[in-house]
Amino acid sequence: MARAFKSTLRGFSASLEAAERKLLRGLFEDVITLLEPERAADEDPLWAMVGLDPHAHRADFAPPSDPATKRLLPDADPDDAAASLEFRRLSERGIRERKIGALREAALLMESGTILLSDETAPRFAAAVNDVRLVLAQRLGLATEEDAERIHAQDDWSKAETVDEYLALVYNFVTWLQESLMQAMLKSL
Repeated sequence: MARAFKSTLRGFSASLEAAERKLLRGLFEDVITLLEPERAADEDPLWAMVGLDPHAHRADFAPPSDPATKRLLPDADPDDAAASLEFRRLSERGIRERKIGALREAALLMESGTILLSDETAPRFAAAVNDVRLVLAQRLGLATEEDAERIHAQDDWSKAETVDEYLALVYNFVTWLQESLMQAMLKSL
């Protein structure tokens, strides 16, 4: 059974069972897959190195079509398509790479039953968990307070019969994990 994060002299510590670590590792890897940028055969390595997308100016360039990916990479200005496209051209690749880096780091932390985060790694882990939560929330259609109450009401793994009920339980677990980390970080200030 998972033990919440707590602030220790060595950092922020939590314990997870093997099945919980496997679940989280899979979630981190799934979100990485959503964020992986498509690489063109003619991609300029310099553009990729500085995090720019040289193809963002093309007429066929568009925001992500998957609603969950779009939730992770929203338009900079929903009312100005040109400004959003320019923002994407200049920053989306770098944002994707930073998110992927944090998710990979978080996945690696799942190798041990005890997670130990430093002051530097804790915010990146929290960001990776938050990205997982955003994807799960989008898949569950979480948009209103009523939706949140419906999802929060799922609290018994033995009664989960549908994919949405299972996802709600996963969402609640990931939310609990992130909240325990945030509480530990706040207490250490």
